[in-house]
Amino acid sequence: MLILACDLGTSSTRAALFDARGERRRASTAQRAYPLLTGADGRAELDPARVLRAVVRCIDHSHRAAGRAAITAVGMSCFWHSMLGVDAQGRALTPILTWADSRAAPDAARLRERTAERTYHQRTGCMLRATFWPAKLRYLRRTQPALLRQVARWVSPAEWLLEQFTGLGRCAHGMGTATGLYDPARLDWDPASLRLAGVRRKQLNPLGDEALTLTPAYARRWPRLAAARWFPGIGDGAASNLGAGALGQGTAAINVGTSAAIRVVRERGAPCAPFGLFCYRIDQRRYLIGGAITNAGSLLAWCKAQLALPSARALEQALARPLGATAGLLVAPLWMGERSPDWRMRPGGAITGITQSTSAVDLVQAITTASYQRLARVAGLIPGARGVRLIVGGGILASPASLQRLSDCLGAALHPTEDPELSLRGAAVLALERCGATPRPPRTLPAVRPRPADVVALRAQRRRLAALDDLLLHLDPP
Repeated sequence: MLILACDLGTSSTRAALFDARGERRRASTAQRAYPLLTGADGRAELDPARVLRAVVRCIDHSHRAAGRAAITAVGMSCFWHSMLGVDAQGRALTPILTWADSRAAPDAARLRERTAERTYHQRTGCMLRATFWPAKLRYLRRTQPALLRQVARWVSPAEWLLEQFTGLGRCAHGMGTATGLYDPARLDWDPASLRLAGVRRKQLNPLGDEALTLTPAYARRWPRLAAARWFPGIGDGAASNLGAGALGQGTAAINVGTSAAIRVVRERGAPCAPFGLFCYRIDQRRYLIGGAITNAGSLLAWCKAQLALPSARALEQALARPLGATAGLLVAPLWMGERSPDWRMRPGGAITGITQSTSAVDLVQAITTASYQRLARVAGLIPGARGVRLIVGGGILASPASLQRLSDCLGAALHPTEDPELSLRGAAVLALERCGATPRPPRTLPAVRPRPADVVALRAQRRRLAALDDLLLHLDPP
Protein backbone atom coordinates (compact mmCIF):
# COMPACT_ATOMS: atom_id res chain seq x y z
CA MET A 1 0.00 0.00 0.00
CA LEU A 2 1.26 3.45 -0.94
CA ILE A 3 -0.11 6.70 0.49
CA LEU A 4 0.53 10.18 -0.88
CA ALA A 5 0.75 12.88 1.79
CA CYS A 6 0.70 16.63 1.19
CA ASP A 7 1.47 19.27 3.80
CA LEU A 8 0.59 22.89 3.01
CA GLY A 9 2.53 25.43 5.03
CA THR A 10 2.46 29.22 4.99
CA SER A 11 5.79 29.37 3.14
CA SER A 12 5.96 26.08 1.21
CA THR A 13 4.25 22.81 0.36
CA ARG A 14 5.72 19.33 0.80
CA ALA A 15 4.59 15.98 -0.61
CA ALA A 16 5.88 12.42 -0.20
CA LEU A 17 4.92 8.77 -0.45
CA PHE A 18 4.51 6.58 2.64
CA ASP A 19 4.18 2.81 2.96
CA ALA A 20 1.65 0.92 5.10
CA ARG A 21 3.90 1.22 8.18
CA GLY A 22 4.00 5.00 7.90
CA GLU A 23 7.60 5.05 6.62
CA ARG A 24 8.44 7.82 4.19
CA ARG A 25 10.11 7.12 0.86
CA ARG A 26 12.77 9.81 1.00
CA ALA A 27 13.33 9.99 -2.76
CA SER A 28 9.64 10.77 -3.26
CA THR A 29 9.79 13.92 -1.13
CA ALA A 30 9.25 17.24 -2.90
CA GLN A 31 9.03 20.81 -1.62
CA ARG A 32 8.05 24.02 -3.38
CA ALA A 33 8.09 27.48 -1.82
CA TYR A 34 5.86 30.51 -2.35
CA PRO A 35 6.02 34.01 -0.84
CA LEU A 36 3.87 35.18 2.06
CA LEU A 37 2.68 38.63 0.95
CA THR A 38 2.97 40.95 3.94
CA GLY A 39 2.48 44.64 4.67
CA ALA A 40 2.90 47.16 7.46
CA ASP A 41 -0.89 47.15 7.93
CA GLY A 42 -0.82 43.52 9.08
CA ARG A 43 -1.41 41.93 5.69
CA ALA A 44 -0.32 38.27 5.45
CA GLU A 45 -1.73 36.69 2.29
CA LEU A 46 -0.94 33.97 -0.21
CA ASP A 47 -1.71 33.90 -3.92
CA PRO A 48 -4.02 30.88 -4.48
CA ALA A 49 -2.70 30.29 -8.01
CA ARG A 50 0.91 30.07 -6.79
CA VAL A 51 -0.08 27.70 -4.01
CA LEU A 52 -1.93 25.48 -6.51
CA ARG A 53 1.09 25.40 -8.84
CA ALA A 54 3.38 24.45 -5.96
CA VAL A 55 1.09 21.62 -4.83
CA VAL A 56 0.71 20.27 -8.37
CA ARG A 57 4.47 20.25 -8.91
CA CYS A 58 5.06 18.48 -5.61
CA ILE A 59 2.48 15.83 -6.51
CA ASP A 60 4.05 15.51 -9.98
CA HIS A 61 7.36 14.58 -8.34
CA SER A 62 5.90 12.10 -5.85
CA HIS A 63 3.74 10.57 -8.60
CA ARG A 64 6.83 9.91 -10.73
CA ALA A 65 8.57 8.39 -7.71
CA ALA A 66 5.75 5.83 -7.37
CA GLY A 67 6.93 4.15 -10.56
CA ARG A 68 4.35 1.61 -11.68
CA ALA A 69 2.75 1.21 -8.24
CA ALA A 70 -0.77 2.50 -7.72
CA ILE A 71 -1.34 4.95 -4.88
CA THR A 72 -4.18 3.90 -2.58
CA ALA A 73 -5.10 7.18 -0.92
CA VAL A 74 -4.14 10.81 -0.37
CA GLY A 75 -4.02 12.63 2.95
CA MET A 76 -3.58 16.37 3.33
CA SER A 77 -2.47 18.64 6.13
CA CYS A 78 -2.96 22.40 5.88
CA PHE A 79 -2.35 25.44 8.07
CA TRP A 80 -5.42 26.20 10.14
CA HIS A 81 -7.60 29.36 10.34
CA SER A 82 -6.93 30.66 6.81
CA MET A 83 -9.64 31.38 4.25
CA LEU A 84 -10.49 32.56 0.75
CA GLY A 85 -13.65 33.42 -1.12
CA VAL A 86 -14.70 31.56 -4.28
CA ASP A 87 -17.44 31.91 -6.88
CA ALA A 88 -20.11 29.32 -7.63
CA GLN A 89 -17.67 27.35 -9.83
CA GLY A 90 -14.98 27.26 -7.13
CA ARG A 91 -12.74 29.90 -8.72
CA ALA A 92 -10.75 31.98 -6.25
CA LEU A 93 -11.99 35.57 -5.92
CA THR A 94 -9.79 36.63 -3.01
CA PRO A 95 -6.25 35.96 -1.86
CA ILE A 96 -5.76 33.42 0.93
CA LEU A 97 -5.98 35.36 4.19
CA THR A 98 -3.66 33.41 6.46
CA TRP A 99 -3.80 32.94 10.21
CA ALA A 100 -1.06 35.57 10.54
CA ASP A 101 -3.08 38.36 8.88
CA SER A 102 -3.87 40.85 11.65
CA ARG A 103 -5.84 43.50 9.74
CA ALA A 104 -9.06 42.28 11.33
CA ALA A 105 -7.87 43.17 14.86
CA PRO A 106 -10.23 46.21 15.15
CA ASP A 107 -13.13 44.06 13.97
CA ALA A 108 -12.25 41.39 16.54
CA ALA A 109 -12.22 44.06 19.24
CA ARG A 110 -15.71 45.19 18.23
CA LEU A 111 -16.93 41.59 18.32
CA ARG A 112 -15.59 41.24 21.87
CA GLU A 113 -17.54 44.37 22.86
CA ARG A 114 -20.84 42.81 21.80
CA THR A 115 -20.15 39.14 22.65
CA ALA A 116 -18.79 37.47 25.78
CA GLU A 117 -15.52 35.96 24.56
CA ARG A 118 -15.44 33.32 27.29
CA THR A 119 -18.88 32.06 26.28
CA TYR A 120 -17.86 32.01 22.62
CA HIS A 121 -14.65 30.16 23.51
CA GLN A 122 -16.50 27.51 25.51
CA ARG A 123 -18.83 26.93 22.57
CA THR A 124 -16.28 26.89 19.71
CA GLY A 125 -12.84 26.25 21.26
CA CYS A 126 -11.64 29.44 19.51
CA MET A 127 -11.02 33.05 20.52
CA LEU A 128 -12.64 36.23 19.18
CA ARG A 129 -9.41 37.44 17.60
CA ALA A 130 -8.13 38.43 14.16
CA THR A 131 -6.84 34.90 13.56
CA PHE A 132 -10.34 33.44 13.18
CA TRP A 133 -13.02 33.74 10.51
CA PRO A 134 -15.66 35.89 12.27
CA ALA A 135 -13.25 38.83 12.50
CA LYS A 136 -11.82 38.22 9.01
CA LEU A 137 -15.30 38.20 7.47
CA ARG A 138 -16.24 41.38 9.33
CA TYR A 139 -13.01 43.01 8.10
CA LEU A 140 -13.77 42.13 4.47
CA ARG A 141 -17.35 43.35 4.80
CA ARG A 142 -16.03 46.67 6.16
CA THR A 143 -13.25 47.17 3.60
CA GLN A 144 -14.39 45.38 0.41
CA PRO A 145 -18.21 45.17 0.39
CA ALA A 146 -18.45 44.91 -3.41
CA LEU A 147 -16.08 41.94 -3.49
CA LEU A 148 -17.96 40.30 -0.66
CA ARG A 149 -21.18 40.33 -2.69
CA GLN A 150 -19.48 38.29 -5.44
CA VAL A 151 -18.37 35.48 -3.14
CA ALA A 152 -20.54 32.34 -3.26
CA ARG A 153 -18.61 30.34 -0.63
CA TRP A 154 -15.89 30.78 1.95
CA VAL A 155 -13.40 27.92 2.14
CA SER A 156 -10.06 26.96 3.61
CA PRO A 157 -7.07 26.47 1.26
CA ALA A 158 -7.33 22.69 1.79
CA GLU A 159 -10.98 22.71 0.69
CA TRP A 160 -10.20 24.84 -2.34
CA LEU A 161 -7.41 22.53 -3.48
CA LEU A 162 -9.59 19.45 -2.99
CA GLU A 163 -12.25 21.08 -5.16
CA GLN A 164 -9.70 21.82 -7.89
CA PHE A 165 -8.60 18.19 -7.95
CA THR A 166 -11.95 16.40 -7.44
CA GLY A 167 -14.55 18.92 -8.55
CA LEU A 168 -16.38 18.79 -5.20
CA GLY A 169 -16.19 21.07 -2.17
CA ARG A 170 -16.07 19.42 1.24
CA CYS A 171 -14.82 20.58 4.63
CA ALA A 172 -13.33 18.02 7.02
CA HIS A 173 -14.42 18.31 10.64
CA GLY A 174 -10.70 18.64 11.39
CA MET A 175 -10.52 21.77 9.23
CA GLY A 176 -13.85 23.41 10.05
CA THR A 177 -13.07 23.18 13.75
CA ALA A 178 -10.47 25.97 13.70
CA THR A 179 -12.49 28.53 11.74
CA GLY A 180 -14.33 29.87 14.78
CA LEU A 181 -17.64 28.93 13.12
CA TYR A 182 -17.82 25.31 14.32
CA ASP A 183 -19.12 23.66 17.47
CA PRO A 184 -16.80 20.72 18.39
CA ALA A 185 -19.42 19.26 20.74
CA ARG A 186 -22.24 19.24 18.16
CA LEU A 187 -19.91 18.34 15.23
CA ASP A 188 -21.58 21.00 13.10
CA TRP A 189 -21.42 24.61 12.07
CA ASP A 190 -22.45 26.82 14.99
CA PRO A 191 -25.53 28.96 14.18
CA ALA A 192 -24.69 31.70 16.72
CA SER A 193 -21.16 32.07 15.32
CA LEU A 194 -22.47 32.20 11.76
CA ARG A 195 -24.74 35.09 12.76
CA LEU A 196 -21.81 36.78 14.50
CA ALA A 197 -19.70 36.52 11.36
CA GLY A 198 -22.54 37.57 9.08
CA VAL A 199 -22.29 34.43 6.95
CA ARG A 200 -24.97 31.91 5.93
CA ARG A 201 -24.62 28.16 6.16
CA LYS A 202 -25.01 27.75 2.39
CA GLN A 203 -21.88 29.90 1.99
CA LEU A 204 -19.82 27.16 3.65
CA ASN A 205 -19.00 23.72 2.29
CA PRO A 206 -20.79 20.70 3.76
CA LEU A 207 -18.89 18.99 6.56
CA GLY A 208 -17.64 15.46 6.01
CA ASP A 209 -14.55 13.27 6.16
CA GLU A 210 -15.53 10.95 3.29
CA ALA A 211 -13.07 10.45 0.44
CA LEU A 212 -13.45 11.82 -3.09
CA THR A 213 -11.83 10.90 -6.42
CA LEU A 214 -9.97 12.88 -9.06
CA THR A 215 -11.56 14.68 -11.97
CA PRO A 216 -10.90 13.05 -15.37
CA ALA A 217 -8.37 15.76 -16.25
CA TYR A 218 -6.24 15.20 -13.17
CA ALA A 219 -6.67 11.40 -13.44
CA ARG A 220 -5.03 11.64 -16.87
CA ARG A 221 -2.20 13.74 -15.42
CA TRP A 222 -1.68 11.36 -12.46
CA PRO A 223 -2.72 7.86 -13.61
CA ARG A 224 -1.28 6.23 -10.44
CA LEU A 225 -3.77 8.36 -8.49
CA ALA A 226 -6.78 7.78 -10.74
CA ALA A 227 -8.44 5.34 -8.31
CA ALA A 228 -7.01 6.85 -5.13
CA ARG A 229 -9.25 8.01 -2.28
CA TRP A 230 -8.68 11.73 -1.63
CA PHE A 231 -9.50 12.59 1.95
CA PRO A 232 -10.43 16.18 2.92
CA GLY A 233 -7.51 18.00 4.53
CA ILE A 234 -7.13 18.44 8.27
CA GLY A 235 -5.29 21.08 10.28
CA ASP A 236 -1.52 20.91 10.54
CA GLY A 237 -1.68 20.84 14.34
CA ALA A 238 -3.91 17.77 14.32
CA ALA A 239 -1.66 16.15 11.72
CA SER A 240 1.38 16.89 13.89
CA ASN A 241 -0.03 14.85 16.78
CA LEU A 242 -0.92 12.01 14.40
CA GLY A 243 2.57 12.09 12.93
CA ALA A 244 4.17 12.09 16.38
CA GLY A 245 2.03 9.22 17.60
CA ALA A 246 0.96 11.50 20.48
CA LEU A 247 -2.58 10.20 20.67
CA GLY A 248 -3.02 8.71 24.13
CA GLN A 249 -3.51 10.04 27.64
CA GLY A 250 0.20 9.73 28.43
CA THR A 251 1.65 11.71 25.51
CA ALA A 252 1.80 15.24 24.15
CA ALA A 253 3.24 16.60 20.91
CA ILE A 254 5.42 19.70 20.73
CA ASN A 255 6.31 21.28 17.42
CA VAL A 256 8.80 24.15 17.29
CA GLY A 257 9.40 25.76 13.93
CA THR A 258 8.62 29.33 12.84
CA SER A 259 5.89 29.19 15.47
CA ALA A 260 5.41 26.57 18.20
CA ALA A 261 2.64 24.60 19.86
CA ILE A 262 1.95 21.91 22.41
CA ARG A 263 -1.13 19.66 22.15
CA VAL A 264 -2.73 16.62 23.75
CA VAL A 265 -5.41 14.36 22.24
CA ARG A 266 -8.60 13.32 23.98
CA GLU A 267 -11.43 10.99 22.95
CA ARG A 268 -13.68 11.15 26.01
CA GLY A 269 -15.37 13.96 27.89
CA ALA A 270 -16.69 17.30 26.75
CA PRO A 271 -14.45 19.00 24.16
CA CYS A 272 -13.45 22.17 26.00
CA ALA A 273 -10.24 23.91 27.02
CA PRO A 274 -9.10 26.49 29.60
CA PHE A 275 -9.65 30.05 28.40
CA GLY A 276 -6.79 31.18 26.16
CA LEU A 277 -6.04 27.68 24.90
CA PHE A 278 -7.75 25.95 21.98
CA CYS A 279 -10.00 22.93 21.57
CA TYR A 280 -10.10 21.64 17.98
CA ARG A 281 -11.29 18.42 16.40
CA ILE A 282 -8.98 15.96 14.65
CA ASP A 283 -12.04 14.09 13.41
CA GLN A 284 -15.46 13.12 14.72
CA ARG A 285 -13.89 10.82 17.33
CA ARG A 286 -10.88 12.77 18.67
CA TYR A 287 -10.12 16.32 19.71
CA LEU A 288 -7.08 18.38 20.68
CA ILE A 289 -6.42 20.67 23.62
CA GLY A 290 -3.39 22.93 23.48
CA GLY A 291 -1.91 26.30 22.76
CA ALA A 292 0.23 27.90 20.05
CA ILE A 293 2.76 30.71 20.23
CA THR A 294 3.59 32.86 17.22
CA ASN A 295 7.11 33.89 18.23
CA ALA A 296 9.46 30.90 18.13
CA GLY A 297 11.87 30.19 15.28
CA SER A 298 10.83 33.52 13.80
CA LEU A 299 12.66 35.21 16.70
CA LEU A 300 15.89 33.34 15.95
CA ALA A 301 15.56 34.33 12.29
CA TRP A 302 15.18 37.98 13.40
CA CYS A 303 18.28 37.69 15.58
CA LYS A 304 20.33 36.25 12.72
CA ALA A 305 19.19 39.06 10.43
CA GLN A 306 19.64 41.96 12.88
CA LEU A 307 22.46 41.06 15.29
CA ALA A 308 26.20 40.62 14.78
CA LEU A 309 26.37 36.90 15.51
CA PRO A 310 29.22 34.42 15.19
CA SER A 311 29.20 31.44 12.84
CA ALA A 312 26.39 28.92 13.17
CA ARG A 313 28.72 26.45 14.90
CA ALA A 314 30.03 29.03 17.36
CA LEU A 315 26.50 30.23 18.07
CA GLU A 316 25.35 26.69 18.79
CA GLN A 317 28.26 26.21 21.21
CA ALA A 318 27.45 29.49 22.95
CA LEU A 319 23.76 28.63 23.26
CA ALA A 320 24.69 25.31 24.85
CA ARG A 321 26.06 27.12 27.92
CA PRO A 322 23.97 26.97 31.12
CA LEU A 323 21.68 29.92 31.84
CA GLY A 324 24.29 31.78 33.87
CA ALA A 325 24.59 35.55 33.46
CA THR A 326 21.74 35.80 30.96
CA ALA A 327 19.19 34.90 33.66
CA GLY A 328 18.90 38.63 34.44
CA LEU A 329 17.85 39.47 30.88
CA LEU A 330 14.06 39.47 30.69
CA VAL A 331 12.28 39.40 27.34
CA ALA A 332 8.62 39.73 26.41
CA PRO A 333 8.80 37.89 23.04
CA LEU A 334 5.98 39.71 21.28
CA TRP A 335 7.73 40.75 18.07
CA MET A 336 4.73 39.56 16.00
CA GLY A 337 2.09 39.81 18.68
CA GLU A 338 1.12 36.56 20.36
CA ARG A 339 -1.54 33.92 20.67
CA SER A 340 -1.76 31.64 23.71
CA PRO A 341 -2.34 32.15 26.50
CA ASP A 342 -3.28 35.86 26.63
CA TRP A 343 -3.65 36.64 22.91
CA ARG A 344 -1.58 39.83 22.71
CA MET A 345 -2.18 40.26 18.98
CA ARG A 346 -0.62 43.74 18.75
CA PRO A 347 3.12 43.47 17.93
CA GLY A 348 5.52 44.99 20.44
CA GLY A 349 8.01 43.13 22.63
CA ALA A 350 10.42 44.32 25.29
CA ILE A 351 13.88 43.50 26.66
CA THR A 352 15.05 44.56 30.11
CA GLY A 353 18.29 44.02 31.99
CA ILE A 354 20.69 44.95 29.18
CA THR A 355 24.08 46.20 30.42
CA GLN A 356 27.30 47.32 28.75
CA SER A 357 28.60 43.76 28.93
CA THR A 358 25.57 42.22 27.20
CA SER A 359 26.59 40.49 23.97
CA ALA A 360 24.65 39.60 20.85
CA VAL A 361 24.83 35.93 21.86
CA ASP A 362 23.44 36.83 25.30
CA LEU A 363 20.48 38.47 23.56
CA VAL A 364 19.87 35.43 21.36
CA GLN A 365 19.96 33.17 24.39
CA ALA A 366 17.58 35.40 26.36
CA ILE A 367 15.16 35.85 23.46
CA THR A 368 14.92 32.14 22.61
CA THR A 369 14.67 31.25 26.30
CA ALA A 370 11.75 33.65 26.72
CA SER A 371 9.96 31.98 23.81
CA TYR A 372 10.40 28.54 25.40
CA GLN A 373 9.30 29.93 28.76
CA ARG A 374 6.07 31.03 27.14
CA LEU A 375 5.57 27.55 25.74
CA ALA A 376 6.19 26.16 29.24
CA ARG A 377 3.53 28.51 30.57
CA VAL A 378 1.07 27.14 28.00
CA ALA A 379 2.01 23.56 28.91
CA GLY A 380 1.23 24.29 32.56
CA LEU A 381 -2.35 25.26 31.63
CA ILE A 382 -3.23 22.08 29.71
CA PRO A 383 -5.23 19.65 31.85
CA GLY A 384 -3.44 16.33 32.25
CA ALA A 385 -0.23 17.47 30.52
CA ARG A 386 2.01 17.16 33.58
CA GLY A 387 4.28 14.11 33.59
CA VAL A 388 3.41 12.91 30.08
CA ARG A 389 5.86 11.78 27.40
CA LEU A 390 6.75 14.85 25.30
CA ILE A 391 7.42 14.05 21.64
CA VAL A 392 9.14 16.90 19.79
CA GLY A 393 9.40 17.72 16.08
CA GLY A 394 10.07 20.68 13.83
CA GLY A 395 13.07 22.82 12.98
CA ILE A 396 14.26 22.81 16.59
CA LEU A 397 15.65 19.31 15.99
CA ALA A 398 18.54 20.89 14.08
CA SER A 399 19.81 22.55 17.31
CA PRO A 400 20.72 20.30 20.25
CA ALA A 401 21.32 23.42 22.35
CA SER A 402 17.79 24.64 21.71
CA LEU A 403 16.34 21.25 22.61
CA GLN A 404 18.28 21.33 25.88
CA ARG A 405 17.04 24.82 26.73
CA LEU A 406 13.43 23.84 25.96
CA SER A 407 13.82 20.78 28.20
CA ASP A 408 15.17 23.03 30.97
CA CYS A 409 12.23 25.45 30.61
CA LEU A 410 9.67 22.64 30.70
CA GLY A 411 11.49 20.79 33.47
CA ALA A 412 10.84 17.57 31.58
CA ALA A 413 12.53 15.10 29.28
CA LEU A 414 12.00 15.57 25.56
CA HIS A 415 11.83 12.77 22.99
CA PRO A 416 12.90 14.15 19.58
CA THR A 417 11.48 12.40 16.54
CA GLU A 418 13.79 10.99 13.90
CA ASP A 419 11.72 12.67 11.18
CA PRO A 420 11.04 16.38 11.80
CA GLU A 421 8.18 16.54 9.25
CA LEU A 422 5.41 15.49 11.65
CA SER A 423 2.53 17.20 9.82
CA LEU A 424 3.50 15.52 6.55
CA ARG A 425 3.68 12.13 8.24
CA GLY A 426 0.41 12.86 10.08
CA ALA A 427 -1.41 13.42 6.79
CA ALA A 428 -0.24 9.97 5.73
CA VAL A 429 -1.20 8.41 9.08
CA LEU A 430 -4.75 9.78 8.77
CA ALA A 431 -5.15 8.28 5.29
CA LEU A 432 -3.68 4.96 6.47
CA GLU A 433 -6.10 4.83 9.40
CA ARG A 434 -9.04 5.42 7.11
CA CYS A 435 -7.83 2.66 4.79
CA GLY A 436 -7.75 0.20 7.70
CA ALA A 437 -3.96 0.12 8.18
CA THR A 438 -2.13 0.54 11.50
CA PRO A 439 1.05 2.59 11.02
CA ARG A 440 3.94 2.20 13.44
CA PRO A 441 4.73 4.95 15.95
CA PRO A 442 7.60 7.15 14.73
CA ARG A 443 11.13 6.40 15.85
CA THR A 444 12.57 8.78 18.42
CA LEU A 445 16.14 9.80 19.22
CA PRO A 446 17.73 9.60 22.70
CA ALA A 447 15.86 11.70 25.25
CA VAL A 448 17.05 15.19 26.17
CA ARG A 449 16.83 15.59 29.95
CA PRO A 450 16.60 18.85 31.92
CA ARG A 451 19.54 20.22 33.93
CA PRO A 452 18.29 20.54 37.56
CA ALA A 453 20.11 23.80 38.36
CA ASP A 454 18.73 25.52 35.25
CA VAL A 455 15.22 24.20 35.93
CA VAL A 456 15.25 25.96 39.31
CA ALA A 457 16.66 29.20 37.86
CA LEU A 458 14.20 29.20 34.98
CA ARG A 459 11.24 28.61 37.26
CA ALA A 460 12.22 31.75 39.21
CA GLN A 461 12.76 33.65 35.96
CA ARG A 462 9.28 32.64 34.76
CA ARG A 463 7.75 34.50 37.71
CA ARG A 464 9.67 37.65 36.74
CA LEU A 465 8.61 37.24 33.11
CA ALA A 466 4.98 37.07 34.23
CA ALA A 467 5.46 40.40 36.05
CA LEU A 468 6.90 41.93 32.87
CA ASP A 469 3.89 40.65 30.90
CA ASP A 470 1.54 42.22 33.46
CA LEU A 471 3.33 45.56 33.12
CA LEU A 472 3.06 45.49 29.32
CA LEU A 473 -0.62 44.56 29.53
CA HIS A 474 -1.18 47.56 31.79
CA LEU A 475 0.68 49.90 29.43
CA ASP A 476 -0.83 48.53 26.20
CA PRO A 477 -3.94 46.37 26.72
CA PRO A 478 -4.65 43.79 23.95
